[in-house]
Amino acid sequence: MSAAACLLLYSFIAVVLAPRLLLRLAHTGVTPRLGVLAWVAALGSVVASWAAAAGFLLGEVVAGWNRPGRSLIDACFAQLRAVATGRYGFAVQLGVIALAAMTAVTLAVLVARLGRSLLRARVGTHDHARMARIAGRRVEGLEAIVLDAPQRAAYCVPGRPNAIVITSAALAALDRRQLEAVLSHERAHLAGRHHLLLAVTRGLGAALPRLELFTAGATEVARLLEMCADDAAARRHGAPTVLRAMLALSSAAPIPHGALGATGVDVLARAERLAAPPRRVRRLRARLLLCGFAVLVALGPVVTGGLAAAGLSFCDPMNG
Repeated sequence: MSAAACLLLYSFIAVVLAPRLLLRLAHTGVTPRLGVLAWVAALGSVVASWAAAAGFLLGEVVAGWNRPGRSLIDACFAQLRAVATGRYGFAVQLGVIALAAMTAVTLAVLVARLGRSLLRARVGTHDHARMARIAGRRVEGLEAIVLDAPQRAAYCVPGRPNAIVITSAALAALDRRQLEAVLSHERAHLAGRHHLLLAVTRGLGAALPRLELFTAGATEVARLLEMCADDAAARRHGAPTVLRAMLALSSAAPIPHGALGATGVDVLARAERLAAPPRRVRRLRARLLLCGFAVLVALGPVVTGGLAAAGLSFCDPMNG
């Protein structure tokens, strides 16, 4: 049981420490792509640890089913076995079996909730894209669907095909360069498939609302993805143009759930970031720290499980 115990211990440490570290390292968006990578690595690392721990538990239960003296008790309760009689072994083993079953059921529920969330997001965005194409109108030379509305809004929704939607009020508020910057922002979302990352992180946050790693992860990934799209637009049209376009749409109406828009998340912080970009030394430092963090959490479950399975981990009481 040492591998499962070590993986669960690793996941507990990651759940507690990772959000605090990432909020300090990535929140300002100095390098938003690496910030997204670090958050996704942390989320994936914890989920992978849970899945691997469940696999180790179930594997050991099956392997020791007919060997009550050489089962999980030897690994997990070595000290207790020295003073306990044999009649307590079966009860303890039943408890371990129940723990393994509960772990497997928990993972199954998590996967089911995540699957339902992803399906709802996919159906909702595809339906919205279809309805926008029906209700909106095309303007010659404009790569977007125009909806007649008094609110200023611009966003993209994945579908078949994808759709970039802009309201008539937003169209009137933007000059040509600003409009192109907004469209570049939305194209960056679609080209980067940001809606998939957003759907997964929001699904995990909804399935595990009591764990800050997943709830904060959903919020921060959405915020950093907007910064990634800001950077893509700024590289093509310049940061001042993107900033003016963002301010022109700053009183925009809320965008639909599942869509990604230029004014959908934390406009003030993104505007400040465009107005005062970080210095090169700060960017380099952030890159090094975020890359190191991402590699550490990505390898964490592999190293922990490998050492424990090889009998080299401190989690194995038989090594003491």
